[in-house]
Amino acid sequence: MKTKVCITSLEFPPDVGGVGESVSRIANMLIELGYDVHVAVFRAVFREETAMAAAGEFRRSTCHTTQQNGVTVHRLKPAVRSIQAKAQDYLCDLHSQLRTLHQTYKFDLLHAFFINEMGFVTTLLGHEIGLPVINSIRGADLNKHIFNPAQFSQVAWTLTHSTQTTFVSQDLMHRARIIAPEIENKSAAFWNSIMPIDFDELPEPALAHQLQGTVIGSVGSFRDKKGLEHLFDACQTLRKEKIAEQMTLLLVGDFAEKERNYWEQTLEQSGFADRVVITGKISRQEALAYLPYMDIFAIPSLRDGCPNAMLEAMLAAKAIVGSNVDAIGEIIEDGGDGLLVRPGDTENLTDALRWLMIQSDLRSQLGIAARQKALSQFAPAIEQQNWKRVYETALADHTFSVNQPSANQLSANQPLVNQPLVNQVPLVDVSQQVLSR
Repeated sequence: MKTKVCITSLEFPPDVGGVGESVSRIANMLIELGYDVHVAVFRAVFREETAMAAAGEFRRSTCHTTQQNGVTVHRLKPAVRSIQAKAQDYLCDLHSQLRTLHQTYKFDLLHAFFINEMGFVTTLLGHEIGLPVINSIRGADLNKHIFNPAQFSQVAWTLTHSTQTTFVSQDLMHRARIIAPEIENKSAAFWNSIMPIDFDELPEPALAHQLQGTVIGSVGSFRDKKGLEHLFDACQTLRKEKIAEQMTLLLVGDFAEKERNYWEQTLEQSGFADRVVITGKISRQEALAYLPYMDIFAIPSLRDGCPNAMLEAMLAAKAIVGSNVDAIGEIIEDGGDGLLVRPGDTENLTDALRWLMIQSDLRSQLGIAARQKALSQFAPAIEQQNWKRVYETALADHTFSVNQPSANQLSANQPLVNQPLVNQVPLVDVSQQVLSR
């Protein structure tokens, strides 16, 4: 009988977002390894529910189950019963729905993506029903949300009580080990992978006719962490210097809705707004179609995880300018397959962009090297083997743990100090296999 796992995630295709794309990719890897994979999709930020309650619209809790390419997908929504309902009411409802899913399908392991939203509910349930729990930290959950005092203790508890914890960068793992030193022997860091893409097969993007001169592009949901202020300022400086006869800043994606007013105001004040093309929210396939039209891919993030958009730009053989943070700084070899700049340093970013705008041969050289690295070091088979080790270790650790006698089962003449330790089986340090290249 196949080992049955349930992944909890805040998004899953066709939802647009990097976490959803990663969960879909990993779910299919696990299916290839012989696992029966379920994904429970829900949000733990309740904007929709709050708006419904304020409008006097109510509903029962729902679970809509479908099959997507061999993955059983459960989309959960909590009940809206009162205009005074709070987050804990919705979270309690979702916890009950997850328990019901387990009673129906009998899972063997739980795996949460994004620790501050999914992690606590999933880990609490795992301990209640006696299942191992893997938590995967993706970036913003430890780079930003950890600074919410109301969430800190919850995040720390979740890290401590995870059977295994994975990270997409060494920086994230280092921060987590400071918060919860107990996880050192049950944590690993490894990068996302990327499937080869045939860019020649993609259609011409809708706004291609608006791109003029040297095109500096970026892809994502543009919000505080992306460092856009510095990119706007750098582009304005380069325009004044007339480095190129014409230039365009292409933003493939849209501003985060809660920050939209700020970014639109910042862009308007930048002096460069007339040379910016913004696609708005589009599908991944549409976003990929814009990459061949970029001369330089810019990702001046102030913090990040392991952005899929950068890996896609590497596959497209684009010259990359990225901040030396998280996996961006771990992946890009400065001067070898891209250029690294200090986060938040507009002058440093401007210099790097200027150099690449002038040196077309260097752009080509860096782009070819980036593509070669993406094909060799970010092959899905490498990530799949890392997940294989993590899952096997989590299941083995849990079996080892539940088979040990509890303290009240020990005889009076059998001191506790002599008993085998829980989680004594060490996690293979997969980070060394990937990140120490």
